[in-house]
Amino acid sequence: MKSILQQLFQGAQLTRDQAKTYLMNIAHEKYNIVQTTAFVTAYNMRPIQPEELSGFRDALLELAIPLSVSEFETIDIVGTGGDGKNSFNISTLAAIVVAGAGYKVTKHGSYGVSSHAGSSDVLQALGYSFTADTDSLRRQLDEYNICFLHAPLFHPAMKAVVPIRKQLGMRSFFNMLGPLVNPARPKYHLLGTFDIALSRLYQYILQKESGRFSIVHSLDGYDEVSLTSPVKLRRQSDETILQPEDFGLKYTTQKDLYGGRNPQEAASIFLRVLQNTCTPAQRDVVLANAGLAIHTIHPEKILTDCVEEARESLLSGNALKTLKSITV
Repeated sequence: MKSILQQLFQGAQLTRDQAKTYLMNIAHEKYNIVQTTAFVTAYNMRPIQPEELSGFRDALLELAIPLSVSEFETIDIVGTGGDGKNSFNISTLAAIVVAGAGYKVTKHGSYGVSSHAGSSDVLQALGYSFTADTDSLRRQLDEYNICFLHAPLFHPAMKAVVPIRKQLGMRSFFNMLGPLVNPARPKYHLLGTFDIALSRLYQYILQKESGRFSIVHSLDGYDEVSLTSPVKLRRQSDETILQPEDFGLKYTTQKDLYGGRNPQEAASIFLRVLQNTCTPAQRDVVLANAGLAIHTIHPEKILTDCVEEARESLLSGNALKTLKSITV
């Protein structure tokens, strides 16, 4: 490890196989905590390369506990986190709205590292019980259109880096990996990145696979469609810039998207959105992301029609019913 650390600090790049090997060794705790911390932080000093990210992803997918739901065509809606904006849990809300609209969602997520409340923090505060039991998750997916894959349960080999990530309190390449290592291997993805360069990396990696994806990065830094600025959208073979009006919606402000100081406040915002007692800006940003997710599944539909489909899920109470069904 000492040798590779010296190389990394001098700007050397790992091959895909090397990256896989080193992350496998980290997972198997072959290095001490100082060495592992140095390895993780090395990638905060220079951009990660496509072969490195691919190799790290190979390792995590090989080590993960798989969830076989191949009979369902599911979507994951998830951001990298690490954008430093402390917004409320937009992607998780969008996932529930999409499920309420009748689509199958396998949502991958974890506790917050650089934010006050990640998706798992909020779901736990709302009463959702995390499990890796295949039968339970398949039943939720079949009956309620959604199940949540709590990353620590499905990536137990990564327990070695949890204390490091928490104590560092900053984004790392694990933020980059999270959206790419869903054990359910969903057919569709709506992924958000904290960095526009990372959105290109995601596109490069996912272009080589079947299924459809949308990768978004709001130009003012959000890892989702924030409606606070134009958003860069990348798909299989094209890219574009979308404005709020493309969703049939208005601009919001960063203040509109504030996510609270702790999981309890975040959960309160979460419920207000589903109960439709939130602000128009909070509602609209969820609809934008849910609408784009539906559009990813059905690109033949007009985007504004997909947003209206999401609106119907929310205003009809179907999305709230979905949450109540899985948190009983």
